[in-house]
Amino acid sequence: MLLLLLGIIVLHVAVLVLLFVSTIVSQWIVGNGHSTDLWQNCSVLSSSNVLHCYSSSTNEWLQSVQATMILSVIFSVLSLFLFFCQLFTLTKGGRFYITGIFQVLAESNAGHMCSYCDYE
Repeated sequence: MLLLLLGIIVLHVAVLVLLFVSTIVSQWIVGNGHSTDLWQNCSVLSSSNVLHCYSSSTNEWLQSVQATMILSVIFSVLSLFLFFCQLFTLTKGGRFYITGIFQVLAESNAGHMCSYCDYE
């Protein structure tokens, strides 16, 4: 049982790390002096070698992706916090329904984010 709980904790932490990295990473698409991510688009002018960056949140679908990524991170953090709270307060044999609900919400937000990315 202890190994199962340890595995669940490792899974929660791994999901949080992946969500944070995918939300914060600064270059999703790189090529030909141009890089694009969730928050900004940057390009290098070949004549002056100056990096010009502008906000990439002008599209409505991209703002929706940004919001779902942030919600996914929030729900995942809440899920980990509730898991620890329930771990020490539930009676033996209790179910982790609230933790599971928040983890499903975090996953569903990340899933919606991927469906928006297909329209680019």
